[in-house]
Amino acid sequence: MNSEQFERMRSGAGFIAALDQSGGSTPKALRLYGIEEDSWSSEDEMFDLVHGMRQRIITSPVFTSERILAAILFEMTMDREIEGRLTADYLWDEKGIVPILKVDKGLAPEINGVQVMKPIPGLGALLARARERNIFGTKMRSVVKQPGSGVNVLVAQQFAVARQIIAAGLVPIIEPEVDIHSPHKAAAEEQLKVRLLDGLAGLGPDEYVMFKLTPPEEDDFYADLVAHPNVVRVVFLSGGYSRDEANERLARNHGVVASFSRALTQGLTAQQGDEEFNAMLDESIASIAAASAT
Repeated sequence: MNSEQFERMRSGAGFIAALDQSGGSTPKALRLYGIEEDSWSSEDEMFDLVHGMRQRIITSPVFTSERILAAILFEMTMDREIEGRLTADYLWDEKGIVPILKVDKGLAPEINGVQVMKPIPGLGALLARARERNIFGTKMRSVVKQPGSGVNVLVAQQFAVARQIIAAGLVPIIEPEVDIHSPHKAAAEEQLKVRLLDGLAGLGPDEYVMFKLTPPEEDDFYADLVAHPNVVRVVFLSGGYSRDEANERLARNHGVVASFSRALTQGLTAQQGDEEFNAMLDESIASIAAASAT
């Protein structure tokens, strides 16, 4: 583990840019970016286009460590280069931004009110490759739609995978997203927090995790997680809220920073010239950084 990156993640200013759209979400991300599906004829071409979008964001003069703490990458992005350097090396060496890798393979069908992660075949080899490519940590997402027995299963799976990631020398981001449309969102959050604290109690003193969570119904609800000695950072996803609402909810929760994807890239298009593109990105970054500074 890179100690400088660890200290930056634990106490640095800024927020996490989630640039990890994968196979299923890439067409939508490109469409929002102004590139329609008839613009590519193969998956390789599609990923070339989305890498171009990510590269344009990362190399922008407004995308700096003053406001960006870390960036979450998709596996193919980790294996590609920016200006002749592997993406993680470019982020850290040129920008001072911590590189993180999305490792999950998507969601299983809903059972008992939750969607756990699909199996992650070859995780050990992927983690070894991530270490070789100077990745600091990982991210894996599952979704809670209702409270109940499924939440216990979901959290147990997250911590089982997290322990494997910790053993490989990386710091996992555990992401049990609570669906913002759940009619029992607050109750799901109550149960989730108890289980997350139980999971933390099973970690050793030198075993660290981060959490990526949905903005809760009660402000500062996750203060116990923020203060926990095994937690490097707690970050919030935008979860389908508009950027303005996500920022407002984030700002009311102390010690938490953003990890936004769609809310970060909102309004950016391939057709924009560099001046307009950078101005739009700067506006997004400024608003999210301000909300993360509380």
